[in-house]
Amino acid sequence: MIATEYPHIVPARFLARPNRFIARVSLMDGREETVHVKNTGRCRELLVPGAPVWLARSGNANRKTAFDLVAVDKGGLLINMDAQAPNRVFAEWAQAGRFRPGLTLLRPETRWGGSRFDFYWEAGAARGFVEVKGVTLERDGLALFPDAPTDRGARHLRELAAAREEGYEAAVCFVIQMKGPRRFRPNGETDPRFAADLAAAARAGVEVLALDCRVTPDSLTLDAPVPVEL
Repeated sequence: MIATEYPHIVPARFLARPNRFIARVSLMDGREETVHVKNTGRCRELLVPGAPVWLARSGNANRKTAFDLVAVDKGGLLINMDAQAPNRVFAEWAQAGRFRPGLTLLRPETRWGGSRFDFYWEAGAARGFVEVKGVTLERDGLALFPDAPTDRGARHLRELAAAREEGYEAAVCFVIQMKGPRRFRPNGETDPRFAADLAAAARAGVEVLALDCRVTPDSLTLDAPVPVEL
């Protein structure tokens, strides 16, 4: 099993989030600490006072914060909060042969048109683009994206559809950073444009994938497909 791992994990309790980059937490010995939040999304339903969180100790002695907040317990559901982790676990999963058989190239951060897609790939004569989105919002067994309006995300969908029209394969992969949701759905209540653009992209031939993850305080592993409802 391939996993992204975090060394030197420390448990804590969430106290407050002064801005989107930092949080105040209480360590188990009672000390308060300012930590870096590895997710600039709203995460309002996750980062609530008293919530158990897990911190990864930074190896950079020059940083102002000694820890990164990487996971949170939402009523018994463990959710990875690291916004950089979905791309890492997708790359590991794809390079292990789980995305396309015969994959010969997986190149990150590739510009096409007006966007920089997360990955460009080649497998034999086939080639295409993939955009990866991390999902941390869950309601009653339903995984939802986004948790805030995202013009950039909607633009990526439109440009994936344009790439598909130009003969490339195209996919968007929603990495659900938890285990348990039974379905994935675009969050049309929060961002109706994103939901409409996702449906339009699917009609244009863009593959829509949703995959959940096995999560521990110190690891994230891409696991199984989750049904998508558009």
